[in-house]
Amino acid sequence: MAPKFVISVAFLISVSLAVQFGADAAGIAIYWGQNGNEGTLEETCATGNYEFVNLAFLPTFGNGQTPMINLAGHCDPYTNGCTGLSSDIKSCQAKGVKVILSIGGGAGSYYLTSKEDARQVATYLWNNFLGGSSSSRPLGDAVLDGIDFDIEGGTNLHWDDLARYLSAYSKQGKKVYLTAAPQCPFPDAWVGGALKTGLFDNVWVQFYNNPPCQYSSGDLSNLENAWKQWVSDIPATKIFLGLPAAPAAAGSGFIPVADLTSKVLPAIKGSPKYGGVMLWSKYYDDQTKYSSSIKSSV
Repeated sequence: MAPKFVISVAFLISVSLAVQFGADAAGIAIYWGQNGNEGTLEETCATGNYEFVNLAFLPTFGNGQTPMINLAGHCDPYTNGCTGLSSDIKSCQAKGVKVILSIGGGAGSYYLTSKEDARQVATYLWNNFLGGSSSSRPLGDAVLDGIDFDIEGGTNLHWDDLARYLSAYSKQGKKVYLTAAPQCPFPDAWVGGALKTGLFDNVWVQFYNNPPCQYSSGDLSNLENAWKQWVSDIPATKIFLGLPAAPAAAGSGFIPVADLTSKVLPAIKGSPKYGGVMLWSKYYDDQTKYSSSIKSSV
């Protein structure tokens, strides 16, 4: 009889580990790319703190423009200087970290003029960053895991078309993850329509720089009400709490670690759609060690 007992204990342990570390386990997403002093991409993934790394940004695309990536001081795309990131990307993926290209950003030249424009941008992203092929892949031959819509300007048109075209590429083998970083006022002014397609896997809502829906010392109600609306009205797989990793990372909305772990997370983690926490950005996280401080509570 003893061996059966051993097997059942081992089985229970394996099941609990699967639950703990499985695909549904909550995690931390980080934006990397907009500060040359934040360490390499490989170092970022080696911390073990992040499940998703969003490469920030591809700020120029659409309306017939030649798309151009901008990774600040990390590398110069104009001299093909970012192709060396391929080995970093593969290193991250080997550790189970999803590496996603974030398009848009707070400053850039991007908008889609038509459904056809959206199709052309999707084709470009597929061939140059995802599973397609091109002679001029800015990040080399590594295949990214998906595309993040950080749309904060331009127009609100045709982002749904872009999501549909990108999602369709998942049929060609490797899944193309779609994520988005809307502002917390609901619905989002830019990608609110696209989010209704139900094609997005992770939506990391920016609960900062927006006082009507963010946390302010001791007052959880604004954030909690907004959170409830996001998780009930947006057909995404997971919703993340997007936060600045340091007071200096945003104009407002920073939540001290003690408040986050004792007040905010307990109020939102009960939702089946809770996916974890998104942080802006790796540079600021380095200053505060925010992700290390909250990881066990996420």
